[in-house]
Amino acid sequence: MVVNDDRKTAEEKAIDDWLPVTSSRHAKWWYSAFHNVTAMVGAGVLSLPYAMSQLGWGAGITMVVGSWLVTLYTIWQMVEMHECVPGRRFDRYHELGQAAFGEKLGLWIVVPQQLTVDVGTCIVYMVTGGKSLQKFQQSICPNCTPIRTTFFIMIFGSAHFVFSLLPNFNSISGVSLAAAVMSLSYSTIAWGAAINKGVIHDVSYSLKSEDTSSKIFDFFNALGSVAFAYAGHNVVLEIQATIPSTPEKPSTKAMHKGVFVAYILVGFCYFPVAFIGYYIFGNALDDNILLTLEKPTWLIATANMFVVVHVLGGYQVFAMPVFDMTETLLVKHLRFKPRTMLRLAVRYTYVVLTMSIAMAIPFFGGLLGFFGGFALAPTSYYLPCIIWLILKKPQRFSFSWCLNWIFIVIGVTIMIVAPIGGLRTIIVSAQQYKFFS
Repeated sequence: MVVNDDRKTAEEKAIDDWLPVTSSRHAKWWYSAFHNVTAMVGAGVLSLPYAMSQLGWGAGITMVVGSWLVTLYTIWQMVEMHECVPGRRFDRYHELGQAAFGEKLGLWIVVPQQLTVDVGTCIVYMVTGGKSLQKFQQSICPNCTPIRTTFFIMIFGSAHFVFSLLPNFNSISGVSLAAAVMSLSYSTIAWGAAINKGVIHDVSYSLKSEDTSSKIFDFFNALGSVAFAYAGHNVVLEIQATIPSTPEKPSTKAMHKGVFVAYILVGFCYFPVAFIGYYIFGNALDDNILLTLEKPTWLIATANMFVVVHVLGGYQVFAMPVFDMTETLLVKHLRFKPRTMLRLAVRYTYVVLTMSIAMAIPFFGGLLGFFGGFALAPTSYYLPCIIWLILKKPQRFSFSWCLNWIFIVIGVTIMIVAPIGGLRTIIVSAQQYKFFS
C-alpha cells in the first residue's frame, strides 16, 4: 500500500522521485483528459464498424453504447477509490487490488491482468502503426514495389527507442496531447469519408459469416473487440497519481473533470464511426475501417498518418505502467541503483519484445478480440466493481450492490467467450496469411 509521504524515508522519497508514476505530481485536470483520450481512443475505434457487422444492429448498438455506460461507471469508481483510505493514495492499479484482496493475493489478481492489457495493447499498437504506415505508402504510391508488413512494423517500432526514454507521464504529455488530437481527427475522417462515399450498392446488414458456428465465433470475437475499445481503466490510477492532492483539494475533483471530458470525446469518436461505418458498408467491411475506405486517396493517406501519430503516443501511455512495475521491482526489491542505463536496458528490451511479437502475429482483428476479452474485460468491466464491493461495502441488495453484480456478470461473460472468438480469428487469419507478406 502507499503511505503518506510524511512517513517515507529520504531513500524511499528519492526512489519515488525517480520512478515513472510518482516522479511528478504537478499535472492539471486537462492532462488527465488527453491522457485518458489517448488511452481509450486507439486502434479499437477502427474495428467498431467491423464488430457491428459481426453483431448486427441490435446487439451492436447495445454493446457499443452499453459498454460506454458501464465503463464510465467503473472508471468513476476507480477515481473515487484512489484516495478512499485517509492518508493514502493508491497510485497503481495493483495497490488498489492489494487494499481489497490483501498484499500478496492483490498482486496475483491484478498484476497479471494489468500486464496482459498493457503488453497486449502495445503489441496491437505495433501492428496498427505498421499497417497504417503500409497503407499510407500504398495510398501515395500505388505503383511502388510492395514492402512487407513486418518491415513497416520495424520502422514504426524503431521510433519507440527514442520515445521510450521519456521518464514519466508528465514528460509524455506533449506526445499524448498530439495523440489525442490525432485520434479525434482520424475518427472524424473515418465517418466523414464514409458519408462522402455514400451507402454502397447492394449493402447488406446480415451477419458477416454464413454458417452458424462462424456466426457464433464472430459474435464472441466482436464482444472482445468492443471491450478492447474501452481500455483506459488500466492506466487511470497511474494518470491520477500525477495530479497533486491535498485534504482541501483532493485529486478526485480534477480527475473526475478530466475523465468526464475524455468520455464525451470518446463518445464523439466511437458512436459515429461504429454506426455510420456499418450503415454505409454493411457487412462488406475490413477489420480496420480505414482499410475499407479507398477514396479520396489523399484524405485516407492523411488519416493513416494520424493513426501512426496516435498509436505512437498510445503505446507510451500503456508502456509507462510496465516500465514503472519493472523499474520498481529492480530498484526497490532487487536493489539496483536507479540509473539511466538501467532505464535504457528495461525500456529497449520491452520495445524489442513487443515489436517481435507484433511481427510474428500481425492479425489485427483477432488480437483485439483475444486481448479485449482475456484482459480488458476484467480490468475495465468488473474488477473495479469487485473492489468497490469489498472496500465500500454497499448494503446488500441496494441499487449500488445490484448494479455492481450485474456488471460483474457481464464482464465475466465477455472474459470467457471473447478470447475463444479471438483465438479462432487468429487461427483462421494465420491459415490465410503468408507470413512476412
